[in-house]
Amino acid sequence: MTRRIRIGVDVGGTFTKAVAIDMMNGAIMGKVTVPTSHSSSGGVSNGIVLALTDLIKNQHIETSEIELISHSTTQAVNALLEGDTSKVGIIGMGVGLERSNVIKRTSVTDIELAPNKYLKTCYRFLDTSKFLEEHEVITAIKELKSEGADVLVVSEAYGVDDPSNELFVMKMSDIPATAGHELTGIYGLEIRTLTAAINAGILIKSINTTKFVESAMQQQGITAPLLIMKGDGGITDMITFKTKPILTILSGPAASVAGALLHLRVFNGIFVEVGGTSTNVCIIRNGRPEIKYVTIMNHPTCIKSLDVRVVGVAGGSLVRWSGKKITDVGPRSAHIAGLTYSCYADPQELEGGQIITFMPKEGDPIDYIAIESSGAKRFAITNTCAANALGLIPENDYARGNQESARLALSILAQRIGITMEEAAESILDLSGKKVLEVINVLSKNYKLKNDRTVLIGGGGAASVLVPYVARKANREYKIAEHAEVISSIGVATAMIREEREKTVNNPTAEETSSLMKEVEKVAISKGALPESLTIQSEYISERSLLRVTAYGNISLDIGTANAKEIGDEEARVLACELFGINDGIRRIFDMKNYYVFACEIHKKKLFLKSRRQSILVLDKYGRIRLSIENGMIYSGPAQHVMNKFEIFFNECRDGRKSNDLAPQVHILDGTKIIDFSSLTSSEQVLKAVKKELIKSGNNEVTVILKI
Repeated sequence: MTRRIRIGVDVGGTFTKAVAIDMMNGAIMGKVTVPTSHSSSGGVSNGIVLALTDLIKNQHIETSEIELISHSTTQAVNALLEGDTSKVGIIGMGVGLERSNVIKRTSVTDIELAPNKYLKTCYRFLDTSKFLEEHEVITAIKELKSEGADVLVVSEAYGVDDPSNELFVMKMSDIPATAGHELTGIYGLEIRTLTAAINAGILIKSINTTKFVESAMQQQGITAPLLIMKGDGGITDMITFKTKPILTILSGPAASVAGALLHLRVFNGIFVEVGGTSTNVCIIRNGRPEIKYVTIMNHPTCIKSLDVRVVGVAGGSLVRWSGKKITDVGPRSAHIAGLTYSCYADPQELEGGQIITFMPKEGDPIDYIAIESSGAKRFAITNTCAANALGLIPENDYARGNQESARLALSILAQRIGITMEEAAESILDLSGKKVLEVINVLSKNYKLKNDRTVLIGGGGAASVLVPYVARKANREYKIAEHAEVISSIGVATAMIREEREKTVNNPTAEETSSLMKEVEKVAISKGALPESLTIQSEYISERSLLRVTAYGNISLDIGTANAKEIGDEEARVLACELFGINDGIRRIFDMKNYYVFACEIHKKKLFLKSRRQSILVLDKYGRIRLSIENGMIYSGPAQHVMNKFEIFFNECRDGRKSNDLAPQVHILDGTKIIDFSSLTSSEQVLKAVKKELIKSGNNEVTVILKI
């Protein structure tokens, strides 16, 4: 039988790692790690291609067996941090009477991306109170090009309502172009223009990267689809990367979180990925990561990504001192400095070594330390060395080193500052652990997490270096992910399609919500999501008059084909028990084609009162969490029967409901997809929208779940 293989490639700050997964049984076939090629002619693309070709060769994979390749990239964020951007020409448009206001909001001056690093811009205005003429558009573009513009941004007031003028100007452009309406459907001309300008600044680099990778795949005879990770945890096609590279910002951290969600099936927890240079921390609640808008150097954008906090300390972080004591760890790493970890050296190489101070990169402080051997070779003292010296790293762990070498290195440092080897190692881990713990505490407070219920899940090659230590200090439970060192690559390989659209609208009607749902559903399916795997969620943020619809779906070449691995009834029940956190009292509610629906009653006692609630969990047939509600009601059966029962219940609730109360959140499972109507703000809208959807279902069996 022909194998079905998916390959995930994660581009990290230090290493690019690829993993091959046999989708017939979910087994990891092989892993490859190569240095990330930041300085090569093809940028990080060289590392991607090298990791990919090595993996195929090592595992004797036939190109015909590869059904999908997906990868994360640091291209966008690196380009922004390094100021490696194209000059952007901006054309602002609006009607004549609003000229001054439109110019003020679209004339984005040079954008600071990092200290002393700027995205350069130039600007022209076009009056759209009359029909645009080709000659005036071409003239404006020529003038911008004469000022050095390599890429174009087009932004018109109310362009999200009618993008025809923006599209017309883009069509006339002979240089790569992007427009505000392509990135978001919300009002806010200034933030829309700024987001488009940042996107345009890295547009040419993303186009070149795509060409390089696609060309290399063609040379290898690989015809499988190539997808890319987005910062929101979903994956999308390379066409999107060519036009909207800003969506891939923070795709690296998103990849590791996707691995935690999809491979480890984390329901609630704090995911801590410890790499070589930095540590990523993200909250997962009810099977979903927290998401927020991206801010770049204090510039808010319209782009959303996972709320991943990056800590400048990890397994390879270098130690700093004052000459008398250890003062800090990081942010520079041994990888950046080009040094070997002491714990990976031969003990003989360290004997007679001396502590020296050095500057890892020009402009860095000179208080970083290393061990210099008699042969003038230098070795780093890192967190990994400290953990190995204390015997904290299990055998066969990715971070396991030579304990004798680690103890020798820490002894050399300890002797210089007059403490024991153990004290020196503890001090290094303490300084690093506090930085990670501070971020965990901030996130716990922000998202109101309870310490006794939230587990730390460790990922990354250095997970065993810091996660157990931090958990002990925080008095929390922890577990290290299986295949922790390649969890990001696994996340890339197993991620789901995620598409989202936002629209500014006052008090959305059922028709407006349904229309936006259909639009997002169509886009998700066009990107490769199976229709029967879709979850479509809607949300209305009244204070911003913002309607948001999000679609999640499995890749059609992955989960959902005839040979995909489905979980059985007992496996689903065991998984539900694990996710609910109890062993008894869980019952399966309904037998649906694509879903397992479970419920359990939770009793809570507060002072002299007792309360009872029904928690509901929906898993798809592959064990992925599709819906989780702490307190809800369920109606199931033929669509007409469910509609009658729902309408009776809804009217009873409405009669006793205050006029300013929010409408309840309603979800429909029709056997193929999940639809969420939580965006609608009035009872009448909810009732009308749900009835409309149930009528479309005909006599089919459906389930309605209400969050109460």
